[in-house]
Amino acid sequence: MQRTPEPELMDGAEQAQAYAAADFSAGDQALIERLDQLFPAGLGPRLADLGCGPGNISFRLARRHPQAEVLGIDGAEAMLEPARVLLAAEPQLSPRLRFERRCLPDPDLAGGFSAVISNSLLHHLHDPAVLWQAVKQLAAPAACIYIKDLRRPPSPEAALALQQRYLADAPAVLQHDYIASLHAAFTPAEVEQQLQQAGLADQLQVAPQDDRYLEVWGRLL
Repeated sequence: MQRTPEPELMDGAEQAQAYAAADFSAGDQALIERLDQLFPAGLGPRLADLGCGPGNISFRLARRHPQAEVLGIDGAEAMLEPARVLLAAEPQLSPRLRFERRCLPDPDLAGGFSAVISNSLLHHLHDPAVLWQAVKQLAAPAACIYIKDLRRPPSPEAALALQQRYLADAPAVLQHDYIASLHAAFTPAEVEQQLQQAGLADQLQVAPQDDRYLEVWGRLL
């Protein structure tokens, strides 16, 4: 199945409300536990969450790493609004957790982060090199890197089967977006080629994860 890009920004009010209301807690917690497994010494003092959306992972990172500062970055203000509402309800996190609207590439983003994390951003980007450039821009030496994303199935029929397996009871907007995202996702081989082109292939590794994801992880030299 050939890749079909989708819109880079999820800036519709209906989209934002649907994603903020959806229960992604199991997958979000699994990502945090995967980080603990891959980086048992911890993620360090400054964490960046690229494509943070309504902040699900950002909040979990801030709670899991109470000594760390967390920056959630997203290009869609509609997606960030729910995150800011939730942050106002948890004022104890506000000294360490903040959200910024930024569209990649952004040369003004300051680096020095001890960990750069992204969940489900890569498939939104029309030019995937933008993500790998942002990783290099933001990461401090020896930074922990973890990118998780959908991987493109081999056929439209396989994409539809995944939608039916995981989102059969979800709102229509989420079902529509899920199919679009599967068609826009990359394969592990394509991501390996992206890393080669970005000069990161000797530092980051790629592997499929279960029946619908891929992950990229490692430390920058």
